[in-house]
Amino acid sequence: MAENYDVIIIGSGPGGYVAAVRAGQLGLKVAIVEREHLGGICLNWGCIPTKALLRSAEILDHSNHLKDYGLVLEGSVKADTKAVVARSRAVSGRLNAGVGFLMKKNKVDVIWGEAKITKPGEIVVSKSTKPVVEPQHPLPKNIKAEGGTYTAKHIIIATGARPRALPGIEPDGKLIWTYFEALKPDVLPKSLIVMGSGAIGIEFASFYRSMGGDVTVVEVMPTIMPVEDAEITAIARKQLEKRGLKIFTSAKITKVEKSADSVTAHVETADGKVQQITADRMISAVGVQGNIENLGLEALGVKTDRGCVVIDGYGKTNVPGIYAIGDVAGPPMLAHKAEHEGVVCIEKIAGLPNVHPTDKSKVPGCTYCNPQVASVGLTEAKAKEAGRDIRVGRFSFVANGKAIALGEDQGMVKVIFDKKTGELLGAHMVGAEVTELIQGFVVAMNLETTEEELMHTIFPHPTVSESMKEAVLDAYGRVLNA
Repeated sequence: MAENYDVIIIGSGPGGYVAAVRAGQLGLKVAIVEREHLGGICLNWGCIPTKALLRSAEILDHSNHLKDYGLVLEGSVKADTKAVVARSRAVSGRLNAGVGFLMKKNKVDVIWGEAKITKPGEIVVSKSTKPVVEPQHPLPKNIKAEGGTYTAKHIIIATGARPRALPGIEPDGKLIWTYFEALKPDVLPKSLIVMGSGAIGIEFASFYRSMGGDVTVVEVMPTIMPVEDAEITAIARKQLEKRGLKIFTSAKITKVEKSADSVTAHVETADGKVQQITADRMISAVGVQGNIENLGLEALGVKTDRGCVVIDGYGKTNVPGIYAIGDVAGPPMLAHKAEHEGVVCIEKIAGLPNVHPTDKSKVPGCTYCNPQVASVGLTEAKAKEAGRDIRVGRFSFVANGKAIALGEDQGMVKVIFDKKTGELLGAHMVGAEVTELIQGFVVAMNLETTEEELMHTIFPHPTVSESMKEAVLDAYGRVLNA
């Protein structure tokens, strides 16, 4: 007889494991099915290990500019590629073990294998076809079972996403990489082509440039990081190019030729001209697609759109008892969005009062290149497209005392308000540690804070965060330090 649960979650990434923890906290009998690694892509091959790599790159960047800080180092600091990668993998391994601990602490059963929903309320778990890879080896100790049939009133799909491939330019794991190979290079490429300038592409471009590589970025859209405010990305592009990156926008790679140990990309620019760029390796960073295959969704009639499961604000699909959260449920494909969707979904299932649906307009985005970029809400262009009458405020880091003291004065905060109501519609930043600062504006938007409340909030001095208040003041003609 199949074991019965209140909730079964397929996938243990940020959305899945957080949903499982919340379900356990609420006293639900819950199991999570995983086929490859606890923590999912984010923890093992995405968010966490890339930030560990970028931290090494940041320290290397600083060490190469010690004279700017009045410091002298005899000799030069060099990157040990294997050690940098080993540190990154160790960070992932530590957090991977932490997820296993959380499952045990919250009485979540871990079932190992590949799940298929055979009918509403039932899944069959078969042996995983995916090899168990480091940092998780051997299998977690708290696995309840491998394979089997299980039932649950509520089944949550949290299977995440994988790199998208363009026809004719498919990654091969050797010359054309996805982020998997880019995270674990055997040798550091002396030259690199990055196809796509979203968060993944730009972060790897920034990392490999810091490590000494000759990096070229090719983006089909008119600006890099196309989802961000154009004024912010223009500043980021200027700083990236100052660091030595070569960037082509309104350009596309039409063909790739491979040799024994290099690739040649045919890059077509907006004027129709084609130039050939040869590099040791190429990273394909043209987005991701949801893992919706082999789950039984088509037979069950679960609605999908452009490779993702269609849900409402609580994670419900069109089939009763089946839910989806995280990347598999569509953009923005961000770990923190997945975590929030997981909590909302579980709390709605548990019948808690006043559960609010996920508001995607208030999900912040962060890109950890050098310089960092962070944002929440509408860009200036999107606000105008929506017909909003707006006020825009800006404050440059060149007028911020802490940024100058840090030697990080190339940055800006930009805010967008509704002129009539004072509602904060969007906030956009570029510069040092803005990925840590953006949450202040996210909280403000969630609390429906007005410009007056922000202007009367006391920010500590000296901090880079003072630029946030100054940008608000600038929107209303009251800026104090510029």
